[in-house]
Amino acid sequence: MPVGFKNSTTGDTQVAVDAVIAARSPHAFLGIDGEGRACIVETTGNPYGHIVLRGGKDAPNYAAAAIAAAAAQLQAAGLRPEMIVDCSHANSNKDHALQGRVFEDVIRQRQAGNRALVGMMVESHLFPGNQKLGTPADLKYGVSITDACVGWTETEQLVLHAHEALAGIEEERAGAPA
Repeated sequence: MPVGFKNSTTGDTQVAVDAVIAARSPHAFLGIDGEGRACIVETTGNPYGHIVLRGGKDAPNYAAAAIAAAAAQLQAAGLRPEMIVDCSHANSNKDHALQGRVFEDVIRQRQAGNRALVGMMVESHLFPGNQKLGTPADLKYGVSITDACVGWTETEQLVLHAHEALAGIEEERAGAPA
C-alpha cells in the first residue's frame, strides 16, 4: 500500500528520501501475533513509499524550485522523482485559509508540465477552522479538534477546479509517450 513520508519540520527532505529507501527493505521486529503473543514479525518491504512535502520552519517547499530540488534528491537516490504536496502545515504557515493558495500553485505547476507532482493533501472537515477539545456540549458539530481545516464547501471547489484544470491535460498526455 502507498505510504507517504513527510519531510522533517526543519524542511529537510533527505530524511523522507531515506525513509522511502528504508521502507523498501525487508524488516523483522518484535510484535504481537493474532493470538496476542509476542513474536517476530517479518516484512518483505514496501515498494510504494513516496515523499510528502509539508514545508519547514524556514520556508514552504511547494514552489517549483523546491519541487525540482526534491525531484533531484529522489533521482540521485535511484527513486522515481514523484511526490505529494501537503497544502497545510508549514506550506500554508499553519493557516487553513491559505491551503487553497498552495493547492492552486501546485495545479499551475502541473498544468505547466511538472510531472513530479502526483498528488496533494488538504486538511479538510465539514466546517472550516478548529476548536479546542472540551465537553461534548461545548463542541461545534463538524469542526476539527486537531489541525485547522478548510470546510467542505471549499474542499469541493478545490477538487472540482483541479478536475477541470487537469482533465484535458492528462487526457492529452495519455495519448503521448511519457
